[in-house]
Amino acid sequence: MFEDDGYAFDTLAVRAGQVRSGEGEHSEAMFLTSSYVFPSAAEAAARFSGESSGNVYSRYTNPTVRMFEDRMAALEGGEAAVATASGMAAILSLCMALLKSGDSVICSRSVFGTTTALFARYMKKFGVRVTFVDLTDMQQWRDALDGDTKLLFMETPSNPLCEVADIRQLADLAHSAGALLAVDNCFCTPALQRPLSLGADIVVHSATKYLDGQGRCVGGVAVGRRELMGELRAFLRTAGPSMSPFNAWVFLKGLETLSLRMQTHSRNALALAWWLDEQEAVEKVNYTGLPKHPGHLLAAEQQSAFGGMLSFSVRGGREAAWKVIDNCKILSCTANLGDAKTTIVHPATTTHGRLSEEERARAGISESLIRVSVGLEDVEDLQRDLLRGLSQL
Repeated sequence: MFEDDGYAFDTLAVRAGQVRSGEGEHSEAMFLTSSYVFPSAAEAAARFSGESSGNVYSRYTNPTVRMFEDRMAALEGGEAAVATASGMAAILSLCMALLKSGDSVICSRSVFGTTTALFARYMKKFGVRVTFVDLTDMQQWRDALDGDTKLLFMETPSNPLCEVADIRQLADLAHSAGALLAVDNCFCTPALQRPLSLGADIVVHSATKYLDGQGRCVGGVAVGRRELMGELRAFLRTAGPSMSPFNAWVFLKGLETLSLRMQTHSRNALALAWWLDEQEAVEKVNYTGLPKHPGHLLAAEQQSAFGGMLSFSVRGGREAAWKVIDNCKILSCTANLGDAKTTIVHPATTTHGRLSEEERARAGISESLIRVSVGLEDVEDLQRDLLRGLSQL
């Protein structure tokens, strides 16, 4: 069993959490089993009651999934982690485990469109009041606080405008009101940003994205203090939005190259952002690595690099944006992100398409906006591909 002795991030990404079976396997084993055999009826009863530790049922105890959870906890600097079937399942589990009717949540407007829908349409059904605020406007966060506020939720950098919030400042604000701060760290991953070290209470990820890194599996994970994660695990045991052992194994393999990939994603995205900023058909580039980005200095302080996500607006609205996308031969038109392959999408009609026109306008999602998840290809090839559409505008 691997024991953390103060090892560096890259070592933890390769080694943390691994437990070898009696077979002595070098790679992490896949435990593709739904249930486990108990040595006796008494031991079965003890495990089900929690008096004895050990595997019970793969809905909430599986060795491969546990290895992924332990590795993610180590990388984020948290005490424990809970893996789920998807990134949205992680957010749902957080809400169902930690909120109740009458509680109040403050959420940034600049979150993934489905996250907005979860809070605005479904959590409200359970009597949870939700207030949406501008991510970077601290006064709006302060004004939204009340005696029932239990959770502040945000993404930073945001999807898809790459806005940046001050994690430490929002953590202090949340704690002053007796609330928790949860941060979606999907865009940066712990390779570039560790919100828990800045005061956040919970970090969530869509493992589908950079943690996998090759667009193979769907999964999610939440990381935080042991007692908070215990509440999430209790919900997981009851409701069952569980991660499959196979997917956990894929994510473990993805984590081994996470640091290397995030540095390359960041380097390629910065080069592409500078190039896009020089194109006549491009009105605005949203990338925290550009010095003129309003969150550049804060991102440089909170992050070790600027990540692989950017967005840009073109002249001519939806028709022009679609023309750029449709003329790409290398960039994949898909809503996923964090892949080795560069992807391109029109947020207003895809990732944020379920929002009303007013909700999109308030979130800054215009018809002319294009989101790019910059992959690991040669940057000059990406530039030539985008130029096929941009040159026609």
